[in-house]
Amino acid sequence: MSLLNSDCPRCRAKHVTFDVEAQKSRGIVESVWEERFEIFAVCRHCHRPTIFVVDNKTAGSEAAWRDVMSGVVKYTGYINDHFKVRGHVSLKDEDTDPPPEHVPEELEAVYREGATCVSVQCWNAAGAMFRLVIDMATKSLLPPEGEPPVAKIRRSLGFRLEWLFQNGKLPTDLQELAECIKEDGNDGAHDGTLTQNEALDLRDFTYTLLERLYTAPKRLELAATRRRERRGDA
Repeated sequence: MSLLNSDCPRCRAKHVTFDVEAQKSRGIVESVWEERFEIFAVCRHCHRPTIFVVDNKTAGSEAAWRDVMSGVVKYTGYINDHFKVRGHVSLKDEDTDPPPEHVPEELEAVYREGATCVSVQCWNAAGAMFRLVIDMATKSLLPPEGEPPVAKIRRSLGFRLEWLFQNGKLPTDLQELAECIKEDGNDGAHDGTLTQNEALDLRDFTYTLLERLYTAPKRLELAATRRRERRGDA
């Protein structure tokens, strides 16, 4: 019988035994070059099932799991000898809206966290993440320290956006969307009263802002590179 030892997400029992009853390969994970599986396993403590995400960690044993449809299920003993648990399938795995293309890695990570919060209807957390993306992205548009604007404007996201629009650092057609950011920053993202509509407004502004700052310029750069290559200038 195939077994797994792990903490149970359902009853919170620690280091409990699960009976592995089904498997589905998700293919090779290129970042680690390991095969990833989702396995259906039943906790022996609460008798409720969980879908775990596990990666094969034993070099040279890939064929034993990939080529046999039920290789994991039919394994005798604890599959922990060959697999490491990466997590389990939950609400966080619902489809989320990805960020625009060509966004810096650090901004992409925070945006995805905000999108995950939206998918599980955590509106305050989603708003906080999208505000953080906007904050990080707009700070890079400010002149060096010692030049205008003053410190108060640099510190406040609302005041900073207003200054950036007034000084042509951001397209004015985004200004209406930016109304979801209050001037004093004391909105629901800080009070804990953010509604669904307010969180989605923040998401829409964040997405459009990232498109303007990163996606559009990169696409133009790539198009210019292709043009030079066609003309033999590269």
